[in-house]
Amino acid sequence: ISSGAADLRQRKKQNCTESEKMAPEQRNKENSKLGRSPKYLLIQRFAKLFFGCLAAVTSGMMYAVYLSTYHERKFWFSSRQELEREITFQGDSAIYYSFYKELLKAPSFERGVYELTHNNKTVSLKTINAVQQMTLYPELIASVLYQASGSEEVIEPVYFYIGIVFGLQGIYVTALFVTSWVMSGTWLAGMLTVAWFIINRTDTTRIDYSIPSRENWALPYFACQVAALTGYLKKNLNCSAEKFCYLLVNASTYTFMMMWEYSHYLLFVQAVSLFLLDSFALAQTEKVHEVYKIYLFSLFLGYLLQFENSALLVSPLLSLSAALMLSKCLQMNMKKGTFISRLLKIMYIYLVLTVAVTLNFLLKMFVPHKENGHLLKFIEVKLGLNTTKNFTMNWLLCQESLQAPSQDFFLRLTQSSLLPFYILVLIICLFSVTQVIFRRICGEPLKEAVKLEDGRIGERPEIVYHVIHTILLGCLAMCLEGMKYLWTPYVCMLAAFGVCSPELWMTLFKWLRLKAVHPILLALILSMAVPTIIGFSLWKEFFPRIMTELTELQEFYDPDTVELMTWIKRQAPVAAVFAGSPQLMAVIKLCTGWMVSSLPLYNDDDLLKRNENIYQIYSKRSAEDIYKILTSYKANFLVIEDSICNEVGPVRGCRVKDLLDIANGHVFCEESDNYAYSKYGRFCHEIKMNYSPYVNYFTRVYWNRSYFVYRINTVISFQS
Repeated sequence: ISSGAADLRQRKKQNCTESEKMAPEQRNKENSKLGRSPKYLLIQRFAKLFFGCLAAVTSGMMYAVYLSTYHERKFWFSSRQELEREITFQGDSAIYYSFYKELLKAPSFERGVYELTHNNKTVSLKTINAVQQMTLYPELIASVLYQASGSEEVIEPVYFYIGIVFGLQGIYVTALFVTSWVMSGTWLAGMLTVAWFIINRTDTTRIDYSIPSRENWALPYFACQVAALTGYLKKNLNCSAEKFCYLLVNASTYTFMMMWEYSHYLLFVQAVSLFLLDSFALAQTEKVHEVYKIYLFSLFLGYLLQFENSALLVSPLLSLSAALMLSKCLQMNMKKGTFISRLLKIMYIYLVLTVAVTLNFLLKMFVPHKENGHLLKFIEVKLGLNTTKNFTMNWLLCQESLQAPSQDFFLRLTQSSLLPFYILVLIICLFSVTQVIFRRICGEPLKEAVKLEDGRIGERPEIVYHVIHTILLGCLAMCLEGMKYLWTPYVCMLAAFGVCSPELWMTLFKWLRLKAVHPILLALILSMAVPTIIGFSLWKEFFPRIMTELTELQEFYDPDTVELMTWIKRQAPVAAVFAGSPQLMAVIKLCTGWMVSSLPLYNDDDLLKRNENIYQIYSKRSAEDIYKILTSYKANFLVIEDSICNEVGPVRGCRVKDLLDIANGHVFCEESDNYAYSKYGRFCHEIKMNYSPYVNYFTRVYWNRSYFVYRINTVISFQS
């Protein structure tokens, strides 16, 4: 095996040197035929590269400025007080930003990190490693940059924080621009990608709803990794460019894995795409296996630096990567081109899948892990393999992001002309790839260099990879609407590449067998004319809407929440513990710093159980039951939200109180079930009546139109 690996490295070096020697000779021959001097061609390439890079960077910067301006217009951020600004962070976003604040308040960075890894001031009766459990590496980096750059006297912490996120979104757009440019050969495709991305912003990013969410920090790095991988998979790439792409794939893969706890699942989808690409012999096997080495290295390093995160060890990405490397070792000396080798190739696919599944099963058997176990239960219920009355599972199933996409989603993509062109490009690429696979099965080798007149776009490995990748992501997006934020950006990129690529049009004309017009000339004309027409139509229809968004002043003001936070900071004891809905508890933790009994996090079984128990304040349970639940978590104050208690949801059965009634058996659910009545009224309604036994356990201390705050009595009086 070691000798085979040495031979492989030697062949790669020889190929590099040969390609570098042959490339100038080929270019000189072409230039002499066209009557162009090498100096002229060098200036032309430099100008193309310069203006393309300038357009890519400008697009990213303009998008970041656009997001910043839109955010200011939406929330009036600069004219708000600090408390009002912090209220704009909702749910899990509030938790992430609260830990960023704590890091800045710490006497030193080391002390701040220690307090986060041994945190006992956030959730009552629970010490958590917040860095590991909530993936707080973005906050660690942001706090270091803020303090090391001396920005304390220049910019407020909140502006620095959201500025980094908006800057990363600019990098995200730039990476998509570059990917489309590398695939098509023209930066016009990059411009069209950015235009479609911004126009379909509702379906390409969640930056409007939750700025600090992990995906907004992580996906820009994934986009950089995809751009580098696209260049790395290209044929006839010179050694310098190949090394640069390889190093960028390395760095971006590891960074992406550190920024998002679910990153290894998305990388697994990418690994499956590369596995299929390699199985059909459509890419250089050495390059594909180098990427798998990067996966293994990133998983190993991530496991060490994420406090021995066992979720990475039982990840399907690790099992698939290890299975592929093992299969490579077994097949290193296999002869190519024979019938036996093709037969072994089929067995190779079976071997990899069998080893991967077996290895994953063994790892889950011997490696203790609890992370993401609820995801498997959710998938079972989502696919109809199981039914449940569990509150948490049903609550997750009712979330809009975990539903199937609505018709409005497809309508929006069609109105922007994105979906029709994506389907056209995908069909052409799929047919071409199918032809190439059929030729490979028949024993026909791939061409070393595919020319425009060949009309074989399916022989380009980077194109095949993107086709497979978008299909896999699309299948996930058809099941879960939240996955559209991973799929739609690459739909924009692939559609823009297709309409701007002369090779794609040439592939189509090759099938149509055009004779009246020269197909190469027509392909070159359409690759310029079609995107230009699309661009002008998008400009005419959508540019006024975007400008209206930026000029229209929106109003975001929540006086009831501001009053509640102000009362807590002024009246509540410093050692008080608050109980209520997890989303509100996150805001209380951010705005006041007081300890809470639950958080909106769904990767910890104990927190999930806490959330379900504390949500019982909206169920039909007795005052004594609720009192026992709250005191078991050492809660001192209870906050009831009128919006949940009197919720009138669009889908009956998905309201919090409906889900609690189903879980507690207080409603008629299915035909096989029986009626089960509760002799108690709904707690959140009954406690407002101020009669016994509710007043014996709870004393109302504050209320406004939206919130009712009750002190949980330590001494219970049963006097009526």
